[in-house]
Amino acid sequence: MKRVYLIAAIIGFIVPTFFVVIESIATGNILLYTNPLATFNGMFANRISSIFAIDLLFTVLVFFIWSYKQSKKHKIKPVYVVWLLTLLFGLAGGFPLFLYLREKTIKNHLKL
Repeated sequence: MKRVYLIAAIIGFIVPTFFVVIESIATGNILLYTNPLATFNGMFANRISSIFAIDLLFTVLVFFIWSYKQSKKHKIKPVYVVWLLTLLFGLAGGFPLFLYLREKTIKNHLKL
């Protein structure tokens, strides 16, 4: 599963970032951070996008709590790096990256 998680992380970082780059070029809102008001307005432009935005934001919060607990349990060191990458590039890459690191750590402990 380690390899699957790593591939999912790579795809999860590349595919959404492709669309972010297109939006950044079109609007000048680099990585959707240089104009947070425009990003926020776009996220909550209508009820459907609001539903997706709230669902994603809540999921990221739950991921941060869960990954914190798992990182303590399995002694996964770079959890803050995963969080930073998640905040910068999204959950689609951050979550499988954490799963990859978790699998790697668990397998390394089993070998000992």
